[in-house]
Amino acid sequence: MIKVLIADNHPIVRLGIKQVLEASSDIEVIADVSTTSQLFDMLDKVTPDVVMLEMDIPEINGIATLRKLKQEFPNVKSLMYSGQSEDVYALSTIRAGAFGYLSKTADLDYIISAVRKVSEGNMFITNELAQRLAFDEGTQKPRRFFRKLSSREVEVLKLLASGKRNKEVAEGLNLNEKTVSTYKARLMKKLNVDNLVDLLQQAKALELY
Repeated sequence: MIKVLIADNHPIVRLGIKQVLEASSDIEVIADVSTTSQLFDMLDKVTPDVVMLEMDIPEINGIATLRKLKQEFPNVKSLMYSGQSEDVYALSTIRAGAFGYLSKTADLDYIISAVRKVSEGNMFITNELAQRLAFDEGTQKPRRFFRKLSSREVEVLKLLASGKRNKEVAEGLNLNEKTVSTYKARLMKKLNVDNLVDLLQQAKALELY
Protein backbone atom coordinates (compact mmCIF):
# COMPACT_ATOMS: atom_id res chain seq x y z
CA MET A 1 0.00 0.00 0.00
CA ILE A 2 1.33 3.42 -1.00
CA LYS A 3 0.90 5.90 1.87
CA VAL A 4 0.25 9.51 0.82
CA LEU A 5 0.18 12.80 2.73
CA ILE A 6 -1.58 15.72 1.00
CA ALA A 7 -0.41 19.27 1.79
CA ASP A 8 -2.75 21.94 0.39
CA ASN A 9 -4.52 24.87 2.06
CA HIS A 10 -7.80 24.32 0.19
CA PRO A 11 -10.08 21.78 1.96
CA ILE A 12 -12.05 21.02 -1.22
CA VAL A 13 -8.84 20.32 -3.16
CA ARG A 14 -7.56 18.00 -0.41
CA LEU A 15 -10.87 16.13 -0.36
CA GLY A 16 -10.95 15.85 -4.15
CA ILE A 17 -7.40 14.49 -4.39
CA LYS A 18 -8.10 12.06 -1.54
CA GLN A 19 -11.18 10.69 -3.31
CA VAL A 20 -9.30 10.29 -6.59
CA LEU A 21 -6.36 8.50 -4.93
CA GLU A 22 -8.40 6.24 -2.67
CA ALA A 23 -10.42 4.99 -5.63
CA SER A 24 -7.24 3.03 -6.31
CA SER A 25 -6.85 -0.10 -4.17
CA ASP A 26 -3.09 0.32 -3.69
CA ILE A 27 -3.10 3.93 -2.37
CA GLU A 28 -4.04 5.18 1.09
CA VAL A 29 -4.16 8.84 2.16
CA ILE A 30 -2.87 8.72 5.73
CA ALA A 31 -3.08 12.47 6.49
CA ASP A 32 -3.79 15.88 5.00
CA VAL A 33 -2.58 19.30 6.16
CA SER A 34 -3.12 22.91 5.18
CA THR A 35 0.17 24.65 6.12
CA THR A 36 3.87 23.88 6.14
CA SER A 37 4.08 23.90 9.95
CA GLN A 38 1.30 21.31 10.04
CA LEU A 39 3.18 19.33 7.40
CA PHE A 40 6.38 19.05 9.44
CA ASP A 41 4.45 18.39 12.66
CA MET A 42 2.61 15.57 10.92
CA LEU A 43 5.82 14.10 9.50
CA ASP A 44 7.06 13.67 13.08
CA LYS A 45 4.06 11.38 13.65
CA VAL A 46 3.53 9.53 10.37
CA THR A 47 5.79 8.27 7.58
CA PRO A 48 4.24 8.60 4.12
CA ASP A 49 5.81 7.21 0.97
CA VAL A 50 4.77 10.29 -1.00
CA VAL A 51 3.97 13.87 -0.02
CA MET A 52 1.74 15.67 -2.52
CA LEU A 53 2.80 19.26 -1.98
CA GLU A 54 0.99 22.27 -3.40
CA MET A 55 3.36 24.95 -4.67
CA ASP A 56 1.56 27.87 -3.00
CA ILE A 57 1.02 26.28 0.43
CA PRO A 58 1.00 29.00 3.17
CA GLU A 59 3.88 30.02 5.45
CA ILE A 60 6.89 28.82 3.43
CA ASN A 61 6.88 28.72 -0.36
CA GLY A 62 6.84 25.35 -2.08
CA ILE A 63 10.49 25.34 -3.16
CA ALA A 64 11.76 26.20 0.34
CA THR A 65 9.43 23.60 1.84
CA LEU A 66 10.72 21.05 -0.61
CA ARG A 67 14.36 21.72 0.30
CA LYS A 68 13.57 21.47 4.01
CA LEU A 69 11.62 18.28 3.42
CA LYS A 70 14.51 16.75 1.51
CA GLN A 71 16.96 17.71 4.26
CA GLU A 72 14.90 16.61 7.27
CA PHE A 73 13.01 13.65 5.78
CA PRO A 74 15.23 12.36 2.96
CA ASN A 75 13.31 9.10 2.56
CA VAL A 76 10.01 10.84 1.83
CA LYS A 77 9.41 11.45 -1.88
CA SER A 78 7.69 14.65 -2.99
CA LEU A 79 5.26 15.18 -5.85
CA MET A 80 4.71 18.89 -6.45
CA TYR A 81 1.54 20.23 -8.03
CA SER A 82 0.35 23.71 -8.88
CA GLY A 83 -2.15 25.77 -10.81
CA GLN A 84 0.80 27.70 -12.23
CA SER A 85 2.26 26.90 -15.64
CA GLU A 86 4.44 23.80 -15.74
CA ASP A 87 7.06 25.77 -17.65
CA VAL A 88 7.44 28.26 -14.81
CA TYR A 89 7.97 25.93 -11.87
CA ALA A 90 8.62 22.37 -12.98
CA LEU A 91 12.35 22.68 -13.59
CA SER A 92 13.03 24.54 -10.34
CA THR A 93 11.00 22.08 -8.25
CA ILE A 94 12.76 19.07 -9.73
CA ARG A 95 16.15 20.71 -9.20
CA ALA A 96 15.14 21.32 -5.57
CA GLY A 97 14.50 17.61 -5.09
CA ALA A 98 10.95 16.84 -6.20
CA PHE A 99 10.39 13.48 -7.85
CA GLY A 100 7.68 14.90 -10.05
CA TYR A 101 5.59 17.88 -11.04
CA LEU A 102 1.90 17.86 -11.89
CA SER A 103 -0.24 20.72 -13.15
CA LYS A 104 -3.70 21.08 -11.60
CA THR A 105 -5.04 21.08 -15.15
CA ALA A 106 -3.71 17.54 -15.77
CA ASP A 107 -6.09 14.62 -16.34
CA LEU A 108 -7.21 12.84 -13.17
CA ASP A 109 -5.58 9.61 -14.35
CA TYR A 110 -2.21 11.37 -14.15
CA ILE A 111 -2.55 11.81 -10.38
CA ILE A 112 -2.65 8.07 -9.69
CA SER A 113 0.09 7.19 -12.17
CA ALA A 114 2.26 10.03 -10.81
CA VAL A 115 1.90 8.86 -7.20
CA ARG A 116 2.71 5.28 -8.18
CA LYS A 117 5.77 6.27 -10.19
CA VAL A 118 7.11 8.64 -7.52
CA SER A 119 6.56 6.05 -4.77
CA GLU A 120 8.89 3.71 -6.68
CA GLY A 121 11.59 6.38 -6.71
CA ASN A 122 11.09 7.25 -10.37
CA MET A 123 10.68 10.68 -11.92
CA PHE A 124 7.24 11.76 -13.11
CA ILE A 125 6.54 14.57 -15.54
CA THR A 126 4.01 14.60 -18.34
CA ASN A 127 5.19 13.80 -21.86
CA GLU A 128 4.08 17.27 -22.94
CA LEU A 129 6.26 18.88 -20.30
CA ALA A 130 9.20 16.61 -21.09
CA GLN A 131 9.04 17.73 -24.70
CA ARG A 132 8.88 21.40 -23.74
CA LEU A 133 11.85 20.98 -21.41
CA ALA A 134 13.76 19.13 -24.09
CA PHE A 135 13.24 21.54 -26.95
CA ASP A 136 13.59 25.28 -27.19
CA GLU A 137 10.23 26.38 -28.56
CA GLY A 138 11.76 29.25 -30.51
CA THR A 139 14.32 27.25 -32.46
CA GLN A 140 13.19 23.64 -31.82
CA LYS A 141 16.80 22.80 -31.01
CA PRO A 142 17.24 20.17 -28.29
CA ARG A 143 17.88 21.48 -24.81
CA ARG A 144 19.89 19.53 -22.30
CA PHE A 145 17.30 17.66 -20.28
CA PHE A 146 17.36 19.29 -16.83
CA ARG A 147 20.67 20.75 -18.07
CA LYS A 148 22.35 17.64 -16.66
CA LEU A 149 23.29 15.51 -19.65
CA SER A 150 26.59 15.87 -21.47
CA SER A 151 26.59 15.73 -25.26
CA ARG A 152 28.09 12.22 -25.15
CA GLU A 153 25.39 11.05 -22.74
CA VAL A 154 22.74 12.38 -25.11
CA GLU A 155 24.42 10.47 -27.97
CA VAL A 156 24.42 7.24 -25.95
CA LEU A 157 20.78 7.75 -24.95
CA LYS A 158 19.76 8.38 -28.56
CA LEU A 159 21.41 5.16 -29.72
CA LEU A 160 19.92 3.11 -26.89
CA ALA A 161 16.51 4.60 -27.65
CA SER A 162 16.85 3.61 -31.30
CA GLY A 163 17.08 -0.03 -30.18
CA LYS A 164 20.84 -0.55 -30.35
CA ARG A 165 22.55 -2.87 -27.86
CA ASN A 166 25.58 -1.87 -25.80
CA LYS A 167 27.95 -3.47 -28.29
CA GLU A 168 26.41 -1.57 -31.22
CA VAL A 169 26.47 1.70 -29.28
CA ALA A 170 30.14 1.10 -28.46
CA GLU A 171 30.96 0.49 -32.12
CA GLY A 172 28.94 3.50 -33.28
CA LEU A 173 30.71 5.88 -30.88
CA ASN A 174 34.11 4.18 -30.95
CA LEU A 175 33.93 3.25 -27.25
CA ASN A 176 34.33 -0.04 -25.44
CA GLU A 177 31.28 -1.85 -24.02
CA LYS A 178 32.30 -1.23 -20.42
CA THR A 179 32.31 2.52 -21.05
CA VAL A 180 28.82 2.31 -22.58
CA SER A 181 27.62 0.44 -19.48
CA THR A 182 29.07 3.23 -17.34
CA TYR A 183 27.25 5.85 -19.43
CA LYS A 184 24.01 3.90 -19.12
CA ALA A 185 24.32 3.75 -15.32
CA ARG A 186 25.09 7.47 -15.24
CA LEU A 187 22.06 8.27 -17.40
CA MET A 188 19.80 6.24 -15.12
CA LYS A 189 21.11 8.10 -12.10
CA LYS A 190 20.77 11.54 -13.70
CA LEU A 191 17.27 10.86 -15.03
CA ASN A 192 16.28 9.18 -11.75
CA VAL A 193 15.21 5.83 -13.21
CA ASP A 194 16.31 2.34 -12.23
CA ASN A 195 15.66 0.26 -15.35
CA LEU A 196 16.17 0.43 -19.09
CA VAL A 197 12.44 0.58 -19.89
CA ASP A 198 11.95 3.80 -17.89
CA LEU A 199 15.15 5.21 -19.34
CA LEU A 200 13.89 4.63 -22.87
CA GLN A 201 10.51 6.15 -21.96
CA GLN A 202 12.35 9.29 -20.91
CA ALA A 203 14.18 9.30 -24.25
CA LYS A 204 10.91 8.83 -26.09
CA ALA A 205 9.28 11.70 -24.16
CA LEU A 206 12.25 13.88 -25.12
CA GLU A 207 11.97 12.81 -28.75
CA LEU A 208 15.56 11.60 -28.71
CA TYR A 209 14.85 8.71 -31.06
